[in-house]
Order: sequence, then structure tokens, then C-alpha cells
Amino acid sequence: MKRISILGSTGSIGTQALEVIEKLTDKFEIISLSAGSNTDLLNEQIKKFKPKFVCISNENDKDRIIGCNNVLCGNDGLEEICSNRENDIILVAVSGKIGLKPTITAINNGINIALANKETLVMAGDIVMNLAKDKGVNIIPVDSEHCAIHQCIKDISQVEKLIITASGGPFLHKTIDDMKSATVEQALAHPRWNMGRKITVDSATLMNKGLEIIEAHHLFNMPYEKIDVVIHPQSVVHSAIEYVDGSVIAQIGVPSMHIPIQYAICYPERFEGIKSKSFSFSEIARLDFEAPDYKKFPFLNLAYNAGKVGGTATVALNGADEEAVFAFLDGRIKLYDIYKITEKIYSSHNPILNPTLDEIFETDKEIREKTKELISREYQCLSI
Repeated sequence: MKRISILGSTGSIGTQALEVIEKLTDKFEIISLSAGSNTDLLNEQIKKFKPKFVCISNENDKDRIIGCNNVLCGNDGLEEICSNRENDIILVAVSGKIGLKPTITAINNGINIALANKETLVMAGDIVMNLAKDKGVNIIPVDSEHCAIHQCIKDISQVEKLIITASGGPFLHKTIDDMKSATVEQALAHPRWNMGRKITVDSATLMNKGLEIIEAHHLFNMPYEKIDVVIHPQSVVHSAIEYVDGSVIAQIGVPSMHIPIQYAICYPERFEGIKSKSFSFSEIARLDFEAPDYKKFPFLNLAYNAGKVGGTATVALNGADEEAVFAFLDGRIKLYDIYKITEKIYSSHNPILNPTLDEIFETDKEIREKTKELISREYQCLSI
């Protein structure tokens, strides 16, 4: 049995991962689960999967945990989970910068990573990937796009180009004016994927795809000039690669996160799972592709720019966007303001090109403070 811990077990990826594991109960042993504040769901998971350890964000919630005697708390608890060499693999499914330090701790302890946390590579891709190489640790991507590329590559030295697909989100066939007047509900109405609120808004602006470009650069050591984005509304081709001889290999499947999650946590083996035998070419009937509209979705160019600059440029991009998205979800700014705010903060940042981990976190803190100040100073509350 493969021994696994899940950071973020009550979130979208975490709950789907446990659904995968429930289908493969003879393949996995749950060592640890971590959650934020959803102790009710965590207690249900404890009852069903019987982890040895659990971790919650707030120590005040510790007494609410039922069925596990080893209750850890906060960031220290996450790092303790990731220090436990009893783990064969850790699924990092927490959102935000909170996933970075536990991931590094796990790598330092020789534990393989199934990575579903974008910030880990967007903020510190060079540090994380170099450390993983030094420690002989596998980082298997959970994002459907990167998982697809991982499945297609046999020899990275023979790959000419990575092709990342994007559904286009809810505003693919809308105008810029439609996006400028969009409500939170419209931005969250993703046509294909069921995800958390922050990532769904990023998908609506295609910022999510920009972050995936940066991730792909680090995961596969591919120059940004050789990473393309193509709009594919059906979300059936999850991504593709072009080899130097012109052959293109794509990974195809129904738009379900169960498949890439299962691939990542089971790698290198494959088993019948929740969505096995679910794909039909005749039912899909057609596949459409088109170039992205960089004018309507300017985050793509901003992400390419930040990635090429490197260092803390990507930290600034990520931190400013995240704070702006939170403001949009709170009804304090409009959807298109997310880009304007992020671009303004990003353009004013003087990047550190070879930052330490401490400098990365300090930059992230400064960027978030500046973004909040900008929103408070220049934007009035809206009614959404």
C-alpha cells in the first residue's frame, strides 16, 4: 500500500482525492489529513479514513476534532506532517503560499509530491525544482494541463513545444464590455470545471492559464518561447506536446479532476478508477481550437513577461492578483479592475532576480500590503 498524506483534504482537490482513494482502498493508507476551518467535514473524513494525524489551521478548533488523538495545528503542523518519513507521497492541495514551506519540508525529507498548489512553483519554482532534483524527489503535477504534458513526455530533450489548452472560461464568447460589467456570479459560472472560487475567477480572466505557463516552465524546464496556449472550449484535450520531428502527442479525457488526481497519486502505476471507461469519441463529436484573444485576456502577456523576468516578478504578479481577486469576490472592485490593479502593482515592483526563500515571503507580504492599500485608496465599494 502507498502511504499518503493530504494537505487540504476538505477543499475541492482534497475531497476529490479522497473519492479516488475510496475507490482504491486496497492501494492507499492515509497517514495524515489537514484542513482549514471545516472541522465538520474533517471529522467525517477522520471517521471514514482513520488517519494517524490531522492538522487544523486554528488551535481554538482543536477540541472540535473527534476520532483522532494526534491533532496538529497551523503551519507548524503542516510541516510536521511533511517531516514524517512514513509518507510515500504527499498531496499538496492547500491554496495560496501556505503550501510552499510544507512542500520544501517534504522534499528535504525525501518524500514525493503530488502538487496541486500553484503558488509553490509560481513563487519559488527554481528553489523547489532544484531541491527536488538534489533530493531525488518526484514532483507529479495534479493540474490537468501539466498532468497531461507529464503523461505525453517520454524524453524532454526531444520536445520542441508545450501546448497548454484553456477552456476560455465563461467569457470566451463575450465582449470586453461584458467582462467589465460582469457580476461575481457570472465570473464563477465556469462552463466546464468545478473549482474553488479564487481559481474560478482566475480562469475567467485567464490569469489561471498565465500561472500555468509559469508552472510549466519550471516543471519541464522549458523556455517560455516554447510554451503556447490554445483555446479549446470542450476541455477534452487537456494539453499536448510537439516533438522536434513535428509529431504532436495529446492527452485526452473527460473534464474531471478525478483522473489527473489519480494519475498523480498512483504514479507510475495505473488502475481502474472513478472515471475509467467514461470517454467516447462519438459522444464528444467535435473538438474546437482557436488562438486566445490577448487584448481581452491581457493577463496572458503579463504572465509571460513576469516569467521571463523571473525572480520575485512572479511573486509580485501572483500576490497582487490574489488580493485583487479577493476584493472582487467581496464586491469591492469590478472584474476588469483585477488586471488593472495587478498590472499597476507588478509594474512598480523592482524584482530580486535570485531571491532566497525569506526574500520571496517578504516580497509577497509587501506586494499584498501595497495591493490592499491601492484598492482601499482608489476603489469604492460596489454593489454586486
